[in-house]
Amino acid sequence: MREIALDTETTGLDPAAGHRIVEIGCVEMVNHVATGRTFHQYVNPERDMPEEAYRVHGLDSAFLDDKPVFAAIADDFLAFIEDAPLVIHNAAFDMGFINAELVNLGRSPLPDDRAVDTVNMARRKFPGARASLDALCQRFNIDIAHRDLHGALKDAKLLADVYLELIGGRQPGFEMTGLGGAQNGETEAAGVAQERAFREPRPHSASAEEEKRHAAFLDKIKDPIWSRA
Repeated sequence: MREIALDTETTGLDPAAGHRIVEIGCVEMVNHVATGRTFHQYVNPERDMPEEAYRVHGLDSAFLDDKPVFAAIADDFLAFIEDAPLVIHNAAFDMGFINAELVNLGRSPLPDDRAVDTVNMARRKFPGARASLDALCQRFNIDIAHRDLHGALKDAKLLADVYLELIGGRQPGFEMTGLGGAQNGETEAAGVAQERAFREPRPHSASAEEEKRHAAFLDKIKDPIWSRA
């Protein structure tokens, strides 16, 4: 199953107030695990950068001025996500901005039901606890030492790890390590013989008393097929 962990950075909080996307980061997951394929693009918002937003992600107008506008990257973005579910932390925010950009280009918005909201997942799993991405990374011992500022791609990578933990985490002991797999927590390298403790074979021969009872039982059978010529 293919899914996309997705994050955006913007010039503000509300696309209806004229705020725009300035960065998109996507991480491909197959069967809930990141594959290493990513989509990352800085975007020229065609407007100024408010100080409040700059303090969040550190992207200023001078850096973004030579980056492509959203219209120039829309096709590549849509080709990467295809029809996969979108795993998003606070999905209403990012979906609102993405759809505002698409509608501005005369394109159809993405359906809201494509989004898997990890904030809602976290609140259901840990009622009353903080559900920010930082808080969940701390809960699951995911390293965020490098996250001094928000960044769409690095946050999407963190989100992929958080999502895996929210749905159950990496379960040890499921790796198949040869025919039948490893037992008792041991692993075996393919093609390498493992020393086994020798066990004496258990006796399976019938006892004299069992053979006597068997012969008596056979004598009761009339015209057995094994005695026919």
